[in-house]
Amino acid sequence: MKINSARHVRSAFDRESFLGDPLPQIAFVGRSNVGKSSLLNRLLGRRDLARTSRTPGRTRAVNYFLVDSKFYFVDLPGYGYAKVAKSERRQWSDLMDQFFRFAPERTRAIQLVDAKVGATPLDRQSMDYLVSLGYRPAVVATRADRVAKSRRRQAAARVRDELGLDAGWPVLPASARTGEGIREVETSILQAIESIRQCGKPSEGRP
Repeated sequence: MKINSARHVRSAFDRESFLGDPLPQIAFVGRSNVGKSSLLNRLLGRRDLARTSRTPGRTRAVNYFLVDSKFYFVDLPGYGYAKVAKSERRQWSDLMDQFFRFAPERTRAIQLVDAKVGATPLDRQSMDYLVSLGYRPAVVATRADRVAKSRRRQAAARVRDELGLDAGWPVLPASARTGEGIREVETSILQAIESIRQCGKPSEGRP
């Protein structure tokens, strides 16, 4: 997936500021510090377009990135970071709930899970929630370079099982640091964008 231009266009802190646009949106969701921003930067071919930090919980808004004036990547706040007030965690949760409930029909979701850690109970809750809304997220097992190559297929299968998914559900091991698996993630994104262009209706299934 060759990207010629990418820019941050909006940070939304409430439903009123969500981006209404006819272009497809690919939303990335995962727990805090799972590597969403690093993966986004790798996919976009930029070092620091999406803000990264060693401190979990730094992404506190819905951030929109316009890619080649054709579609958006959407970086969502991470869930599950315990070192913030419960009221703030609730605010982040409400923000994501509003995003997915009221997202345009052109929206698709990608669930990120740490390949080494595996899927946590919160990851399972996130997946169950998205499925309940009619989404069928692809799953990216991030930081795959931290798992021995001989065990990556096993790690992907474990993530699939922990999320309660059927055997045909795609789980893609990938590393933003080494670039391993990035091409497969790009292919999945392009397929999602093509499906939006062909139908774009939740009743026909969100990949």
